[in-house]
Amino acid sequence: MRDLEVVMRKTALGTIVLYALCASLPAAGQQAAGGGPTNPKAQKTYEEAAKFAQQRRVQDAFDSYKKADKQDGGNCTACKAAEVRYAIELRDWKAASEAAQQELAVAHAKSDLALAHFDLGDVFLQQALVKNKSDLFSQAHDEFSKALAAYANFPNAMFMDGRALAHLNQDAAATADFQSFLKCPGADSLDRQRAERYVGNIELARERMAPAFAVTTMDGKRVSLDDLKGKVVLLDFWASWCGPCREALPDMKKLAQKFQGQPFTILSVSLDDDPKKWQDFVAKNEMTWLNYRDGGFTGPIATLFGVDAIPHTFTIDADGVLRDEHIGDAAIEGRLKKLVAQAEAAQAAPGVSGKQ
Repeated sequence: MRDLEVVMRKTALGTIVLYALCASLPAAGQQAAGGGPTNPKAQKTYEEAAKFAQQRRVQDAFDSYKKADKQDGGNCTACKAAEVRYAIELRDWKAASEAAQQELAVAHAKSDLALAHFDLGDVFLQQALVKNKSDLFSQAHDEFSKALAAYANFPNAMFMDGRALAHLNQDAAATADFQSFLKCPGADSLDRQRAERYVGNIELARERMAPAFAVTTMDGKRVSLDDLKGKVVLLDFWASWCGPCREALPDMKKLAQKFQGQPFTILSVSLDDDPKKWQDFVAKNEMTWLNYRDGGFTGPIATLFGVDAIPHTFTIDADGVLRDEHIGDAAIEGRLKKLVAQAEAAQAAPGVSGKQ
């Protein structure tokens, strides 16, 4: 019987996390035990970088992690991993690749090697998704394969490798990766839902899927995007203090009424920081659809979708594919009508449930 392998890392904020065999290794931006800066100046800069990260000041976070690593004599593996993460977000592919290569150069333990190869693979994959270049998908697959060779039970690498292979039209291998991912009890629950959909319909792994997320709505329901499969989702970012958002509200209510009883739902994500004002506004204006408060532009869902202006809507089809994005009030009823009709036709088609 194999011994349980345990990987210990600290997050940028210092929380220790333990990962056992077949549990997810830490994400980019986390530090290995002893992998953070030891130089006092570097430690201070590292703490500042973590604050910038919390505030969603991405460029400042990247610059500070890079500075902390330099102050630490290039020995801060946590800094390098964080540089990769924020350089990807900035789409600075050169900086992301350089940081990942540096992370790889100082990695020795198999867990650190796995993470470094994973980070480099992620650089190639994210770049490939933007540029749609097969050679980048191939490079991503190579790095994820090396990550799995270093640490065989690495669910995140299985999942991401499946995505790379799907884009390379290696459907059998991609499906096998997603199936292996689903066998890991430590696999992220949101990715698990997404992987189940990919196994049922590998074509979705090549689509521009909306990011997976889960929220607890105002009425206490836990809802994930993949729970809403089969329905067209209008994701609406707004705030009660936003004049244009208030002006757009009547149109939103009309949409809710027009498509009532059809495979359609609205999920309004408020950027209000005051929960009482948010709750009162929703009740007063009879916003009877799904409502969630994200707390501001630095909230997790706003960050996930890159929202920096409101009102801002995303139209997601019944398969979870991101179809439209609009900033400001926009005439979207016609597009929604078409997507809802497609969703109804899909529901009526025999055997379609296996594909969603």
